[in-house]
Amino acid sequence: MLHFSSILLLSSVVSLSLFHTTHAAWQDLYQAGTHRDASGGQKLPYRLLKPEKIEPSKRYPLVLFLHGAGERGTDNAAQLVPGAAVFAKPENRQKYPCFVLVPQCPPDRRWVEVHWGLPSHTMPAQPSAPMKLALELVDKLVAELPIDRDRVYVAGLSMGGYGVWDAIQRRPDFFAAAAPICGGGDVAEAPKLKNLPLWAFHGDRDATVPVSRTKGMIEAIRKAGGTPKMTIYPGVGHNSWAATFADPELLAWLFAQKR
Repeated sequence: MLHFSSILLLSSVVSLSLFHTTHAAWQDLYQAGTHRDASGGQKLPYRLLKPEKIEPSKRYPLVLFLHGAGERGTDNAAQLVPGAAVFAKPENRQKYPCFVLVPQCPPDRRWVEVHWGLPSHTMPAQPSAPMKLALELVDKLVAELPIDRDRVYVAGLSMGGYGVWDAIQRRPDFFAAAAPICGGGDVAEAPKLKNLPLWAFHGDRDATVPVSRTKGMIEAIRKAGGTPKMTIYPGVGHNSWAATFADPELLAWLFAQKR
């Protein structure tokens, strides 16, 4: 039987292979950049999709998208494989003009430094280094670009789903909406999220991240008085993001939210 770490490594190799063999024109729409911390000692590669046309005096939504473990690296490319394509579709770019930020987590780090297979975890006192850099970058872009501060969203899958929960727990009043896919958070922090529009997704046959991680968070938020949405796909394993991104209601719901 393969160990969990071996599965993640295999996933990374497959994802990189898919990227280099199926590179499409839409991926070039995401401009490459690198964010460095104040000291310049730490850096975070990222890709940024901009609206096709930026009109004067108009502000646009920003989506922070957090990839999974298989897309970690330093090439500033692999993170585009899952999820980023939906925002770059011509029809979606016309209907939902926005900025989409897709940072890449280093190969030896995580958006949240916890094990994904555990039945629960306590939110670390401090964000991981990649998460800290990602949130810094969001703040920088909001300050420098024509971004609507009341329409900043966060979405992510697997390791990135954990990242979504972590980000909104640390900044419950910052984001306008969140869409965590097959991730998990700290149920003790759930009451903070009762007023945040949230739609969580998971497959009920997920052998990598227990579906209970999503169900537990949603139940805790509802007990606190919130009304989050949850979609559990019957018979679906870990790649629940495939069905999620195929549902046009996701973007319609996401871009309808405002802080």
